[in-house]
Amino acid sequence: MKGIFLTIEGLDGAGKTTQLGLLRDWFWEKGYDPLFTREPGGTRLGDGVRELLLSREYTGLVPLTEAFLYAASRAQLVAEVIVPALKAGRPVVCDRFVDSSIAYQGYGRGLPRDFLEGINRRATGDLEPHLTLLLDLNPALRLRRLAQEGVPRDRLEVEGDAFYTRVREGYLSLARENPRRIKVISAQQSVQAVHGQIVQQVVELFRKRTPCPKRRF
Repeated sequence: MKGIFLTIEGLDGAGKTTQLGLLRDWFWEKGYDPLFTREPGGTRLGDGVRELLLSREYTGLVPLTEAFLYAASRAQLVAEVIVPALKAGRPVVCDRFVDSSIAYQGYGRGLPRDFLEGINRRATGDLEPHLTLLLDLNPALRLRRLAQEGVPRDRLEVEGDAFYTRVREGYLSLARENPRRIKVISAQQSVQAVHGQIVQQVVELFRKRTPCPKRRF
């Protein structure tokens, strides 16, 4: 596939939404035609799954069900959206991917990692990002940031600090295992400082690979 696949990971409150917006603007300024998508969601089916997963009405959702729902949404997104865009040579940027399942359902919920990796290999067809940007945030700052956003917290966001400490440990463990793919960026810096480091990593990736075709005006 000709396109470049990037993912952004991190705890809720790490600033992913802000950084995705800045990165989208950067791509457009450089003349690229990127596809931005998110998990869970990104397709009609995925958006329905997202509503189920994040609704606080479903407090009894067991970890196994949660893992299968994420994998189902991911399978549809990969087949319907991500792979066609990569085959067309477009840069694809996804808000969360398989690393989220390992961190949240594995380290956070305690499901076996080999099980999660197995169902997600099938869901993605072994698709792996060329670059993952991990916005690292101390869980103690998470609630403060979410409160500043002034929006109701979803089913996962109401989890306590102990859960998010495990999730963060999972992310950092994955980064240590995959230093070439996963780049850790402190989310406790200024917005512009984080953006600058993201751009630096993306530019470096483009230097290593055949550049994606730019837009035709």
